[in-house]
Amino acid sequence: MIQANNITKKYGKAQVLNIESLEIPKGQSFGLVGNNGAGKTTFFNMLLDLIRPTSGEIINNTVVVNKSEEWKTFTSSFIDESFLIGYLTPDEYFDFIGDLRGMNKADVKTFLSQFDEFFNGEIIGKKKYLRDLSKGNQKKAGIVGAMMGNPKVVILDEPFANLDPTTQIRLKTMIKKLTEDKEITVLVSSHDLTHVTEVCERIVVLDKGNVVKDIATSQETLTELESYFSA
Repeated sequence: MIQANNITKKYGKAQVLNIESLEIPKGQSFGLVGNNGAGKTTFFNMLLDLIRPTSGEIINNTVVVNKSEEWKTFTSSFIDESFLIGYLTPDEYFDFIGDLRGMNKADVKTFLSQFDEFFNGEIIGKKKYLRDLSKGNQKKAGIVGAMMGNPKVVILDEPFANLDPTTQIRLKTMIKKLTEDKEITVLVSSHDLTHVTEVCERIVVLDKGNVVKDIATSQETLTELESYFSA
């Protein structure tokens, strides 16, 4: 589904990403972990053509992402609140995203109804602008927006940050459900090793832009990751 070939990113003489080869199959729940500055967000930004690689290419379902926009029809993401439209209410935002994804207002309403517990009565119908919501509620809106319209690839950067424990648990259930039928590829980056281990079947560790571990998740994975980061 996704292939990164000889990807590098340099700012002046500083190299922040160097991935020789990385393949993410269709339907995989893929986790990306690493300390600050490891290159996680840089890699996701390249996947979304927000920044261009210094060399190499990323292919999303046969589409080279920096040479065509066809990948946008089946790829969705939430990186941070800059992905929101701050002067819209959540209701307006979801209608806007739904329209882009070919959904009418009835479709949007039906889709959103499954997230009542996740929203916890704090998002829909409150007539507050997205920019005025708490960081946690902005994240809830962005994550659900990224799931609209039956995407085939969903990219979430630090989705558990700023969420309360109950919402984190609900989000984990949502992510697991996304990949149940192996039709949707989900990429998650996180500093929370426990959460990413629970929701991802494969975890890649980046260190200073390099892939240093590529792990098929098992009962020993969390211990292995904790041991690596505490060394």
